[in-house]
Amino acid sequence: MFVVGVGVAVIRYTRSMNIRSVVKRIIPHGLFERIEPAGHLAEAIFWNAAYGFPGRGLKVIGVTGTNGKTTTSFLIHKMLIEAGHNAGLMTTVGYGVGTHIIPQVHHMTNVTSRELMKRLKAMNAKKMDWLVLETTSHALAQHRVWGVPYSIAVITNITHEHLDYHKTFDRYTAAKRQLFTLAQQNTTGRQLGIVNADDQYSMGFATETENSISYGIEAGDVRATNIQLSAAGLSYIAQAGDAEYHIVSSLAGSFNVYNTLAAACVGRALGLTSQQIEQGIAALKTVEGRMTTVDEGQDFTVLVDFAHTPDSFEKLLSDLRPIVKGKLVVLFGSAGRRDEAKRAIQGRIAGKYADEVVVTEEDDRDCDGVAIMEQIASGAIASGKAKDKNLFLVHNRAEAIAFAVKRANSGEDTVLLLGKGHEKTIERADGEHPWDEVGVARDALRNLEP
Repeated sequence: MFVVGVGVAVIRYTRSMNIRSVVKRIIPHGLFERIEPAGHLAEAIFWNAAYGFPGRGLKVIGVTGTNGKTTTSFLIHKMLIEAGHNAGLMTTVGYGVGTHIIPQVHHMTNVTSRELMKRLKAMNAKKMDWLVLETTSHALAQHRVWGVPYSIAVITNITHEHLDYHKTFDRYTAAKRQLFTLAQQNTTGRQLGIVNADDQYSMGFATETENSISYGIEAGDVRATNIQLSAAGLSYIAQAGDAEYHIVSSLAGSFNVYNTLAAACVGRALGLTSQQIEQGIAALKTVEGRMTTVDEGQDFTVLVDFAHTPDSFEKLLSDLRPIVKGKLVVLFGSAGRRDEAKRAIQGRIAGKYADEVVVTEEDDRDCDGVAIMEQIASGAIASGKAKDKNLFLVHNRAEAIAFAVKRANSGEDTVLLLGKGHEKTIERADGEHPWDEVGVARDALRNLEP
């Protein structure tokens, strides 16, 4: 099977997608999908060897989950930097060592095994003492992170996402679980798992590692109490036995209570002082494309966020709704060739919380963008929205953003642009096009009539 997998790896690495399509038609139905994981593993082994096994000797903190991976990774990295460590970072948004973080241009969190090994070799040459590696279910299922010696595994949560690839929720969960399995297999590392006690699916991962720490609001070894939330951020006291950590962060939203708690657990596991944990978490002021404010002097609020799952919609909008005193306008789309089942769900959630919903494109790829918008709209209609009244379909995203900001007519209104966040390209039928969500929003605001 492994030998066959090597052949599949070669096929996958050909530049011509036509070759791969032909082979898939020749091989009996289902067989290609069964042997393709062996191809991924063969790739990973080859590129590890080609780059001299650059993961050897590294200490790696892996962060996985449906939502919150990127922010949690940035929090951990910032905390380590502030504590004097020469820490590396690889996330959806960027990668690098120390304070030099290079923007990530690919539409993927974990790059191919070849690119990953190349980056690891370059980063390892800078004498990292820790690497914080955001790790996806795709990367785990496809063995892209083979050869990475995880010492600590962190799970934020598990909710509905990526079923277009994994097919079932159980398979999606099993892929996430592999991060903890890899940490347990690391004979030179700490073999530690950090789990969300309030999340019914991720809490089960605690048994996968020799040692575990749980965190949460309702339960956990480390619990958040006296929580204060505002548009300017959050504060709470983290209780860990007799120890207390006074957490203050400019990252708003109840979901960031969990993200900062996870980071605090990592700091505690690494032996950082309470002051180092508190100051490190407070030092991270923002993450690109995560509740980013766009200000061009307008008298209303414009926010850009990467939220693109039902769970992230629910948490973000339920937090934001009580804060917004005026009208809440929410703009988003749904990617083509990705999980179709979530489209109507997200439409329903947006329709429930927003005063107005603007549906637009979000990486249609080669799919019918209008059909995708109609799927989303069906959910918003189920929540009571009506087309051309408080539900609008504008396919071109730049035009949609310009339309959305014009809907704000009060200083207390908020326009929320979801789904693209930090991404630097938008994918259409004819390929990738440059994209900057914040930049497009700025242009739209500058062009508003006085």
